[in-house]
Amino acid sequence: MIHPRRLLTALALTLTAATPALAGPPLLCHPFDIGTAKSLPWSDDGGWSRGRADYPIKQLVADTEAILQPGTPVIVRMETLRRAAIYASQDPTVAVALADRLTAKARANSTDPLAPLDAAYLIGALHQITTLGRDSEFRDRVDGVKRVVDGRDPAPFLTQAVQARPSDPAVAFAAALIALDTDRQAYDGYAARAKAGASQDTLLARNIKHLS
Repeated sequence: MIHPRRLLTALALTLTAATPALAGPPLLCHPFDIGTAKSLPWSDDGGWSRGRADYPIKQLVADTEAILQPGTPVIVRMETLRRAAIYASQDPTVAVALADRLTAKARANSTDPLAPLDAAYLIGALHQITTLGRDSEFRDRVDGVKRVVDGRDPAPFLTQAVQARPSDPAVAFAAALIALDTDRQAYDGYAARAKAGASQDTLLARNIKHLS
């Protein structure tokens, strides 16, 4: 007979192994290491949620699009969209404009096969902001962001992105983090593919610790 204490220990280890290595909203709370690659301006204090106080939010859509070019690596796109979502949460009008622009590009079958991934990541990140109502920094933003994401679902764009780049481990990495909140089985599959191919992508290798 297994001693109850040993059983509880085994259960705790199982649950630990089944959760991501980093706690918190995975699309927001843990900045991605992009080396010297260009992204949106950000604060130098190291805080995950602290953008530049002097950043002109009204130019967020144009700045974000300028970075999300067809040749931009997936990890750089993810960090850019993480920052963009946090900036956009300050102004629902800007958030709507950015979400509309990225979803329109994804639906237009643009020349960038990663456009659907951009839309999926942004929508997923904005959904995660709506869960931060207890955080003093986001408390006053949540209601506005909820209106922005009402009726927006990242899942169709995520499916489109994975189908466009089925063998890209960096896309699988992004897909795993986007799917985590809604589909644990999909997360496991994407995470396994990302880990298997991490050695093929320097930036992915630097960030694979985001997965369990």
